Amino acid sequence: VQLQASGGGLVQPGGSLRLSCAASGRTFSRTSMGWFRQIPGKEREIVAANGRSGGSIYYASSVRGRFTLSRDNAKSTLYLQMNNLKPEDTANYYCAASTMNLIFSSLPDKSSYDSWGQGTQVTVSS
Repeated sequence: VQLQASGGGLVQPGGSLRLSCAASGRTFSRTSMGWFRQIPGKEREIVAANGRSGGSIYYASSVRGRFTLSRDNAKSTLYLQMNNLKPEDTANYYCAASTMNLIFSSLPDKSSYDSWGQGTQVTVSS
């Protein structure tokens, strides 16, 4: 699966951004997909993911209630709507895909994914 992430940028605290991840090379609706983020010197961490189109969505506790994961199967695109952004959300955001139909407990594990996008930087600052 080839992944192309976009939508990052600079936003003030409390603002919103929508990240997009365009996928190609595999039936999108049958691909497990997720967003991770990473800051320099830290481990890449899960933001949100789901195992297949319409499946249960995993959200990191730090973003639950503020971020929304969604898919558009017709466009083979994964979205991450980020609202009420905080400075601690500043990171490089990566989309990821797995050829496996991941079970819910496997969604947060970055080793479950075999394809990664190039990352898009999100900076939350006044």
